[in-house]
Amino acid sequence: MSEASISQKVSLAARCQQIVEAPLFNQVIIGMILVNALAVGLETSIWVMERFGTALGVVNQLVLTAFILEAAIKITSHGSRPWRYFASGWNCFDFTIIALSLIPATGPLATLARLVRILRVLRLVSAFPELRTLVDTLLRSLPSMMHIAILMGIIFYIYGVAGYFLFHEIDPTHWRNLPIALLSLFRIVTFEDWTDIMYTAMDAMPWAWLYFVSFVVMGAFVMINLFIGVVLNNLEEAKLRRMDEMCLPPSQTEILRELRSTQAALARLQKRMEATTDTAQAMGAK
Repeated sequence: MSEASISQKVSLAARCQQIVEAPLFNQVIIGMILVNALAVGLETSIWVMERFGTALGVVNQLVLTAFILEAAIKITSHGSRPWRYFASGWNCFDFTIIALSLIPATGPLATLARLVRILRVLRLVSAFPELRTLVDTLLRSLPSMMHIAILMGIIFYIYGVAGYFLFHEIDPTHWRNLPIALLSLFRIVTFEDWTDIMYTAMDAMPWAWLYFVSFVVMGAFVMINLFIGVVLNNLEEAKLRRMDEMCLPPSQTEILRELRSTQAALARLQKRMEATTDTAQAMGAK
């Protein structure tokens, strides 16, 4: 491959990188996502579809074209290493949605195609760095949450079995077997009219409030605070990681772009100096 061809590819990658990093580029993509969300919402109206169904189809095709161009520009911005585009999980997420959007909206896959159009709205998450940080935090919190969920499952099981033995004769509607007892405990932990269940049990066992209050304290307050603590801890770590990423050394493409910008600035300065010299010489000759 000739040096001119390599230079052209590097130049094209640098231009695409400039486009990707431009604030306007991200704003246009966000606008397209919002337009797509509005179009999908309007498609739920029979009145709108009867009058503007064709126009909405055109809007869908324009949005899909914009997303394909976005992916092509981002892939091209990596120059001779386009696979680096897929090194980011968010890019893989966007590319998957774009690929699924190419499913034809007719035939047996029509319903799937409509569902994929709804999923495009999720691209708002990848478009905003703050939302990406929150999602990354939740994903990184899952391992710790699993341990809390196991502990909560143990507590549910103990209270479910105890509730069955204590209340299944008094209130068979909520305690007739273990699955129903667990469902009743879930209702209690979400505070959905749980006092009705407690008062029914207290009519036969006045001390039954100890069972319900202790479960609410353990299941609702303690466990929920544990979940919140894990998420907040991982959120702080995610923010620190993001700050570290912002301090990473520039890539080869960024260095080449800065060199070209500096060369262009030096060329302009040289032309101005030459023009000033020519003007001074002309005035001296006069």
